[in-house]
Amino acid sequence: MATAEAAVEALSTAKRYPIIYVRGFAFSASERDETAADPYCGFNVGSTVARATADKNRPQSYFFESPIVRLSLDHKYEVMYTDGIQILDPTWSNGPMGQARVDKGIPMNSIIIHRFYDAGSNLVGSGKSSSISDYAKELAKLIATVRLLVRNHESHKDGSTYTDADFRCYLVAHSMGGLIVRALLQNKANDVSKILVSDGEVKVAPVRDTVAKVFTYATPHNGIELGGFNVPRVLPGFLKDASTFNRDVMRAYLDKQLIGGNINYLPEDISPPPSHWFCMVGTNRLDYEVAAGLSRNFVGRGSDGLVRIDNATLWYQEKVGDGEDAPLIAKPTATAYAYRSHSGSFGIVNSEEAYQNLVRFLFGNFRIDLWLDIENATLPAIVQQQEDAGRRVDAVYQIELTVGTRGKTWALSRRKSEDDSPACRTYQDLKKLKAGQVESVHLSTVFLIKSAKVNSDRPGISYSVTLGIRAPDYEVDKAFWPDGHYEGVQLFRDSLVVTLYDPADYKKLLLSQGNAAAPPEGHWMVSYDWLEDKLPPDKRSWSQEFSPEAIAKPMPVLIDLHQPAPGTVAQNGSVKARLRMVASGWE
Repeated sequence: MATAEAAVEALSTAKRYPIIYVRGFAFSASERDETAADPYCGFNVGSTVARATADKNRPQSYFFESPIVRLSLDHKYEVMYTDGIQILDPTWSNGPMGQARVDKGIPMNSIIIHRFYDAGSNLVGSGKSSSISDYAKELAKLIATVRLLVRNHESHKDGSTYTDADFRCYLVAHSMGGLIVRALLQNKANDVSKILVSDGEVKVAPVRDTVAKVFTYATPHNGIELGGFNVPRVLPGFLKDASTFNRDVMRAYLDKQLIGGNINYLPEDISPPPSHWFCMVGTNRLDYEVAAGLSRNFVGRGSDGLVRIDNATLWYQEKVGDGEDAPLIAKPTATAYAYRSHSGSFGIVNSEEAYQNLVRFLFGNFRIDLWLDIENATLPAIVQQQEDAGRRVDAVYQIELTVGTRGKTWALSRRKSEDDSPACRTYQDLKKLKAGQVESVHLSTVFLIKSAKVNSDRPGISYSVTLGIRAPDYEVDKAFWPDGHYEGVQLFRDSLVVTLYDPADYKKLLLSQGNAAAPPEGHWMVSYDWLEDKLPPDKRSWSQEFSPEAIAKPMPVLIDLHQPAPGTVAQNGSVKARLRMVASGWE
């Protein structure tokens, strides 16, 4: 077996758990019928995007076959339908043939679709929708059934013993599907105690602690807003199902109190822990065509056309220090951004960007959280004079980010001002910082996977970070200040190439450099290079070795953003900050 194929096989064997897909909201009975008529509930939908080339008459297409197909091709997953029957259908397990299927079980590398909308379709059900809690209970039954079948299959291998306690699965959900997942994992009332197998009830253990990781695409974790207001709690007629996304309604089925008026906080004791949740956020509202574009107009800018960017993220609270009275701070779960709409031809589910984040989150080797720690902001001299004269100065600092990997034509994360997706802080916020304080801004989370390297023989695994900071304009006493304004000027922009070397790659690197001395056992190395060629060499490149003790916990790498020349600072202002990359091994 080739080296790259062996790496994929070893990876899949080590981290291969069943994947359960949970689809999003179907607005009407006809959409529920379409869902019921689709074997994969939309997760089989791919896309093709034309890329520009040097020859304007020959654009190059980029085909994404769909997450289902790609998991099958790249990671040898199998979709679980047998003789045209799904595993929750009673006929799948009934009779001698059904019992044989149950006894045989299903393999670990299985993909299962949570077909909760079938019962609400006119094709195979009543035509009436149910509640999020009902869908969550059905998900619990599905997980319990998958656990039983995987246990039967794994127990046949080499006489090995596989118990319910060994079982883990991955949940992957789009839009409302993420709320169904949360309704199960946050609300114990939606767990399960028995399932139907071979025409009889079987008692089962709870399933809420069997989920290893959760990945959500464009889920309205903090509800849906129209015109800046959360959707009403009570809606008439065919609109009534949309009240599912009202925060007060969500509070009931998520069994969660609002924190600061928000419902997108995970409980402290949730399983899996917040570190194993991922939010894939869409930022392209323009290509969301539902309701002839009315949705994107009502939801507004800074959204994927249906869900606002801020509402598609998840947070949790963590104590700072020991003791019951220790203060709580808010921390984000893993998050990445793609210029994709909520659904449709340019939707986030059927995108290469989201798929690559998914597989790296499920199967990857390294995790890096990217933060910008801002110390202060300096105004242009001509604006500073206005503040010195007692006038109020306002500005919004927009922080842009693109994260890419070697040899790929897509970004793992993209935050752009043009997409309404940069991280933002105001001048008044930064002005309040005292000496020694920083304003920490979470930019994105990156997962890396060694098996995807372009050159498997090259030591280390690399990624790039392109960072930009701009203040589009300044206001003095709430009026635009034109004197000294130059449209498009950025306070900072540069790209950084970062390479991680685990102990094996670190040894390989030294050998490739002709250094016969092996590094200390278990040591890692991290290096980076700014691409700004005007920087002196001592500021352009950097490397540092880390001991096994240092990497036993998340490993912060602090990188100062180089400052512009004094004359440029006086004209345009500046932001003094450090990029903080917190890296760790990933399981």
